[in-house]
Amino acid sequence: MKDTVIPDQPKKTIGLFEKYLTIWVAMGILAGIAIGHFSGDGIEVITSLEIARVNIPVAILIWLMIYPMMLQVDFSSIRKIGKKPKGVILTLIINWLIKPFTMAFFAWLFFSKLYQAWIDPSMAGEYIAGAIILGAAPCTAMVFVWSYLTDGDPNYTLVQVSINDLVILVAFIPIVGLLLGITDVIIPYDTLVASVVIFVVVPLVAGVITQRVLLRSKGIEWFKTVFLPKLKPVSIVALLVTLVLLFAFQGQNILNNPFIILLIAVPLVIQTYFIFFIAWFGGRKLRLPHAVCSPAAMIGASNFFELAVAVAIALFGLQSPAALVTVVGVLVEVPVMLSLVAFANRNKY
Repeated sequence: MKDTVIPDQPKKTIGLFEKYLTIWVAMGILAGIAIGHFSGDGIEVITSLEIARVNIPVAILIWLMIYPMMLQVDFSSIRKIGKKPKGVILTLIINWLIKPFTMAFFAWLFFSKLYQAWIDPSMAGEYIAGAIILGAAPCTAMVFVWSYLTDGDPNYTLVQVSINDLVILVAFIPIVGLLLGITDVIIPYDTLVASVVIFVVVPLVAGVITQRVLLRSKGIEWFKTVFLPKLKPVSIVALLVTLVLLFAFQGQNILNNPFIILLIAVPLVIQTYFIFFIAWFGGRKLRLPHAVCSPAAMIGASNFFELAVAVAIALFGLQSPAALVTVVGVLVEVPVMLSLVAFANRNKY
């Protein structure tokens, strides 16, 4: 009897942009710092283009980042929750009852206590605020990449992400408001609400309308294989241009204190690993299959950094420490998440 030969499975790879995101971000940082340094006061022209404390050029760029993600929200998939609810329940508990509060704790511990020798206490509150905003925004886009690389169930991942997008609408403002209040940061609630409307509600509604119109006129195959891939470069370019602008505004501060990037990265990295392993071992305890457990842990560990950047800028300004924290979150996320992808694949069950 001949042995059955099982063909080698094609090795899953990450896209060029996602794989080298940290490099693109680093290049954007260097370009932004250089522009900020050599342009001098000229950069102030862009910072002055504001409506209700929201910078117009940056708002447009961030909207272009978020809109393509919202096109992928599938409300019909939410009806399937009742069949396998444990994975969604785990995701919701991790993202909304644990993650924001542990992020606030790590930020307070590092920025207010351990970093007293390097960070002015009067500025520590804004660094903490940036971390809180980042921690209250669970991932909605890159998690599809992490799910794919760890053989996650794509349909269940879509359900988890769609649920989180809806929860953001009602939970993000109260949680951010509560935690910023604890840190004694003055919260302009009108700006916070406006940020969520501009950067979540509007692109979500626009995405749903666009999705329905195109599905009816062109079909789902064209929508997924032609339209979404063509739109992806828009999101990529918007992200990179936003980073260049942010670091142009922050350039002089960073040149005066380059060590601050490393200081910010430490609590963010610790938080990422901490949340991942809580979700990972929680999923194992609940006997979730690997294809559900892995994406659930990835969603909790990574962040919706586009929303976090937008809200931090709206609340505290383009040149604020809070905005800088959210951008450093983009810088450290990809290498950390790739290490967690490797862990999940080594421990596949």
